Amino acid sequence: MRRTARLLTGTALAVAAVGLAAPATVYAGEVSATGGLEVHPSSVVPGEPAMVTTAACGKAGSAAGDASAVGAGAFPLAPGADGGEAAGRFEVPPSAQPGTYEIVATCGGSGLRVTGDLVVTLTSARAQVYPRGSVKTGVGGALGPDPVQTAAGVTALAVAAAGGTWLLHRRARGDGI
Repeated sequence: MRRTARLLTGTALAVAAVGLAAPATVYAGEVSATGGLEVHPSSVVPGEPAMVTTAACGKAGSAAGDASAVGAGAFPLAPGADGGEAAGRFEVPPSAQPGTYEIVATCGGSGLRVTGDLVVTLTSARAQVYPRGSVKTGVGGALGPDPVQTAAGVTALAVAAAGGTWLLHRRARGDGI
């Protein structure tokens, strides 16, 4: 039993070590969103602009952006004033549906393709949403919709409190219950 457990533990550790040591696979010149295309803001409402940046194209590198997945079409990415990251901008169309869309940029010189995700929502992430309405728990509330029932409940509690006080007072005096 112990030998089997040691064998299984050793095999699991070896598989984990090989998995951690293996380099990340890049297919056909693609780079994942973590090292590729950054979308700012990552979540937008239809009709708002979005900006993308990438350092994958090298210094003073330009790229061609493609946001046709969300319906915005092609847009250019140009290097920054300091010759750093390539940046571009597009507007999410007002007809865009909520969901996650892949935005792609292809570097001009190398043909390297980088991707990033854009989330389209119906409410802005910057706008605070407050809950409205009441919770239907079946218990009721202190200030329910019917003031007559609220008054009757308060009266019942007052009578119960007065009766309990009176009974405790009689017991303390020795009159019995």
